[in-house]
Amino acid sequence: MANPIYDCLINKKTTKKPVWFMRQAGRYLPEFKKIRKLNPNFINLCLNENLSTKITLQPLERFDLSAAIIFSDILMVPYGLHQNVNFKKNFGPELGDISLDNLLNIKKEEFITKLKPIYNCIKKVKSNKIMKNKNLIGFVGAPWTLLVYMINKKSPKNKISNNFFDDKNLINGILNKLEEFLKIHIENQINNGADVIQIFDSWAGLIDKKDLTNYAYLPTLNLVNFIKSKNIPVICFPRGIKNYKEYSEFVKPNAISIDYKVDPHKIKKEIKIPVQGGLNPNILLSDKETIKKEALNYLNLFKDHPYIFNLGHGVLPETDPAMIDYLVKLVNDY
Repeated sequence: MANPIYDCLINKKTTKKPVWFMRQAGRYLPEFKKIRKLNPNFINLCLNENLSTKITLQPLERFDLSAAIIFSDILMVPYGLHQNVNFKKNFGPELGDISLDNLLNIKKEEFITKLKPIYNCIKKVKSNKIMKNKNLIGFVGAPWTLLVYMINKKSPKNKISNNFFDDKNLINGILNKLEEFLKIHIENQINNGADVIQIFDSWAGLIDKKDLTNYAYLPTLNLVNFIKSKNIPVICFPRGIKNYKEYSEFVKPNAISIDYKVDPHKIKKEIKIPVQGGLNPNILLSDKETIKKEALNYLNLFKDHPYIFNLGHGVLPETDPAMIDYLVKLVNDY
């Protein structure tokens, strides 16, 4: 199957620049807002295979994107591990207490059963005719980021608590369990049709330099090796990490996704593997001239480097879909 994402990730081709967006399915689309209004419970919405299929496909019905990314959430894994997960309006995720004993006793079968609607959604999306020559991106949160949510029980914003590392037994227990069940979650996504996996390490920027190997590099490397053993390419997004070069050389994903606070010139100079993303999502709240100027900065800079056009973070809720349409056409015509 010839498609631009595989050409970039596997064949390292530099001609056609693929384009998709983190959070392309969801909050900025009027057709999504209608569904969301009738389905206030976010977890239930992710587990409604018909609606999550519909939501995943909505952006592809509007825009000529290179890929679909499943409508789901990285916190579906803690949910599958029986931790309570709620999403509160204007607050974000709120997680319940965690018991290591309960965690250690969870069986693979019950986890898969709990998350089965996600795998069914992937299968349905994959078989839709709109997906011809397009990739289907499955994803997981990196072990470190999920650990932060599971212990912190909410978004850390930009700081973890001083006593975060106090219970080493709990931390190691959770990390081991996460590795085991993230592999199960990844495998089920692949078996149902996901042909690229992205690993989101949203809180990688919170790790001290001395702890990077233990908490960011090694746990993610184990997942990357597992995904590659399935002959599936993997993209890593270690948001806020200080040293993308060191991360890329240690973890060795097929591509590295960069956030908008990074100097793309430095990335171009230092990174040998394909690169994804970088554009500040706020740019989409401006005008077409600004969007064109900023997008061309990335497209011209990575003209001779395998590059997937994306943002340095998710599409913002207040984004006008017309601006996404304009940007997609700009990239496709480049």
